[in-house]
Amino acid sequence: MSEDKPRLARLTAMITHLQSRRMVTARDMAKKYNVSIRTIYRDIRTLEQSGIPIATEEGKGYSMQEGYTLPPVMFTEEEANALITAGHLVHKNKDRSFSECHQSAVTKIKAVLRGSQKSKTEFLSSRLQVRNNKENAKTSDYLIRLQSTIANLNVVELCYYSLDAQYSERKVEPFALYTTHDNWILIAFCRKRKDFRAFRLDRIRSLTVTDEFFAPHTLTLEQYLEACRKKLQHTPDIPLAQDPSTFASK
Repeated sequence: MSEDKPRLARLTAMITHLQSRRMVTARDMAKKYNVSIRTIYRDIRTLEQSGIPIATEEGKGYSMQEGYTLPPVMFTEEEANALITAGHLVHKNKDRSFSECHQSAVTKIKAVLRGSQKSKTEFLSSRLQVRNNKENAKTSDYLIRLQSTIANLNVVELCYYSLDAQYSERKVEPFALYTTHDNWILIAFCRKRKDFRAFRLDRIRSLTVTDEFFAPHTLTLEQYLEACRKKLQHTPDIPLAQDPSTFASK
């Protein structure tokens, strides 16, 4: 965002930014909007004087008061088009829960578009096609629930069939999710193996979210993936192109 962008547009963008995050620092906003930190301080004061309930935590940053909402900001044509394109990509995703929740969210977003935008997005939608997963196959239905267990630190019980058709029951601590080769992979600490394992969502036969909680792990997703890469490099009988999830869930 250039420095000569009208201040009103920047203030509006700042409100949206504050609503979308739990905490925002002045330094981050200054970098995002390409202005000085002093300008951000001045903008925050202006918003506060306008009645926007912004909470300040010394040494941490700014947040919007819990429960406070504003009418949605109108989307630009480019933003609306990006949402429509993303919708087509997600629709071809193989997890049913993800596809359905995203579609519901997009429907709500479309409700706030201007009339002219709705007509253009509907026209654009008819001219887009995603060619992967042509059969629109849905092979799993667990992604959204697992996202919640990661955020809420819920222990999960799984009934799982590995790629070599070995059945097992696991109690796991969900850690992260990633997608590769059209499949979603759950990384979790397996209490049975006492180590991190990867589980393909399309191999999960049943999933139960328990009322038991676990302490968050200090390992980062990047550290886990780097460990997998090193393991592949030192295992000559496993092709380097093979996904670590194909053998890590045993």
